[in-house]
Amino acid sequence: MARIRKSQANTARKKVVWYTALYIRLSKDDGNDESLSIINQKKILIEFLEKFFEGEYVLVDVYTDDGLTGTDYERPEFQRMIHDVEIGKVNCIICKNLARAFRNYSDQGYFLENFFPLRKTRFITLGDPKVDTFLNPEAVNGLEVPINGLMNDRFAYKTSSDIRRTFDTKRRCGEFIGAFAPYGYTKHPEDKNALIIDEDAAQIVRNIFQWFVYGDGSTKIIIDDNGVEHEVLVGNMSKEGIARKLNELGIPNPALYKELNGSKYHNPNIEKNDGLWSGSTISRILKNKFYIGTMVQGKQRTISYKVHKMIRVPEEEWYQVENTHEAIVTLEIFEMAQELQKKDTRAAPGKKTNYLFAGFLKCADCGKSMTRRPSKSFVYYYCSTYKRKSKDKCTKHTMRLDVLENAVLLAIQKQIELIESLETVIQNINKTPVVQTKSIRLEELLKLCIREHGKTENLISGLYIDWKGGDITHEQYHKMKAKFEQEEQQLDKRIEQIKEQIDIMERDVSSNNPYFQIFLKYENIKELSQAILIELVEVIHIHENGGITIYFKFDDEYKRIVDFIENNKYSLSVVENEVI
Repeated sequence: MARIRKSQANTARKKVVWYTALYIRLSKDDGNDESLSIINQKKILIEFLEKFFEGEYVLVDVYTDDGLTGTDYERPEFQRMIHDVEIGKVNCIICKNLARAFRNYSDQGYFLENFFPLRKTRFITLGDPKVDTFLNPEAVNGLEVPINGLMNDRFAYKTSSDIRRTFDTKRRCGEFIGAFAPYGYTKHPEDKNALIIDEDAAQIVRNIFQWFVYGDGSTKIIIDDNGVEHEVLVGNMSKEGIARKLNELGIPNPALYKELNGSKYHNPNIEKNDGLWSGSTISRILKNKFYIGTMVQGKQRTISYKVHKMIRVPEEEWYQVENTHEAIVTLEIFEMAQELQKKDTRAAPGKKTNYLFAGFLKCADCGKSMTRRPSKSFVYYYCSTYKRKSKDKCTKHTMRLDVLENAVLLAIQKQIELIESLETVIQNINKTPVVQTKSIRLEELLKLCIREHGKTENLISGLYIDWKGGDITHEQYHKMKAKFEQEEQQLDKRIEQIKEQIDIMERDVSSNNPYFQIFLKYENIKELSQAILIELVEVIHIHENGGITIYFKFDDEYKRIVDFIENNKYSLSVVENEVI
């Protein structure tokens, strides 16, 4: 049961029960600093809560992000805590200092000046600068907090730059810096920047190259013109055929193999991994120069020290160093595999165009694509997991092509009928004396940005006085002035963008809306084509019971139009009653 404690708080204040979260973060960059350890942070926060906290409290939870940067707030425990604030479970947050919660100046400003105040959430830090937004709300608007936030931000930038330079040097020297070795290798036990062969996985890699270039040794019997039987090799295998064979043999795919071998393997898509091999996995292995002893790194990089989204790097900018580790396959078989892959293309037999539903069909249960198979006089679609990988992992989800065509055609016709009716309603609304086209959300966002712009202007104006008064140094003045001016420019752009969005919202709610026009140009549709599907349909899910779910494009626009109708239904009903 959560502990509740009543302190000797100021009785003049309105009684509030503080549902408290303790937030702890330890970055990899913090090293072995004992004062920043998870255990010590928790000990300090608990002691403060029990002995020095002013007010009545309930300890809700301790939220801990271990080994994560503070330069963004996409941290699992931080996000969980913020969610608990949003649902009203938490209204007080305590952390050791500002840097534990934020190393991003703009994030700090957003949460301290907007998010927490809007949700009446108290925020407390114990280290300098001490912050308590309930007992001393003005501290957030003073100079010490933003200056501290700015210094934390700059520290994060410098640390990130130093680390990036170090990593680039290691890449140029052919030292491996990845968290996990490529499939077929493992890190050297005495040198984490060197790779050695993992023989179990390496043999699978050799088999993949062998089967793709020469085949797996399977044979078949043929009869020549003289009626003589001959045993001949079947030939090289396709990537899909190799994947199917590995799955039949029960060989785990690379991601599952790492997990089974005790690696703390992290991949954002790991939850979607079914442990089975696929043609795309085989393709990546066949193209990987690691297997001929060439270290290839730097294929991706983060946008910046604040924006951790990964972006692809052009191949000419990759770091490629030859002969850094033992090769698993020969250069000869590797080059032969590359030549074969160039020819490994697929097209509809006898056709140069794609099939009608190519790229649109997904299994409603496993989410994988549907595969096309002719049978007698009909063509059927099946779940590719069931058909190509394993019959134990999904079911058939069979759908006959002609049935699918008729169903999708009918659904599009019904969607067009619905849009025609919506268009009529929109036209009637636009005839009413008062039409509500304003977006409350955008209007409020515009007001918020304008207020922030005013605050930034005031901060810039006050900096000169602070410098002349000796409160800040000349260097701090120039750094902060440049930062605030950049922030002001960003707000200017954001304000213009919001105004444009408001104009579009007001202008586009009419029968000339592109959403209406794109669908209505097919109002007499009698037959499907891929061009129609590309323009109108996002994806089609096939269910095991023979049902289908069609996800049309412009879903957000449809919802906005429905909201517009809902906002104007009173005016519409008045007009309709007058007509009656």
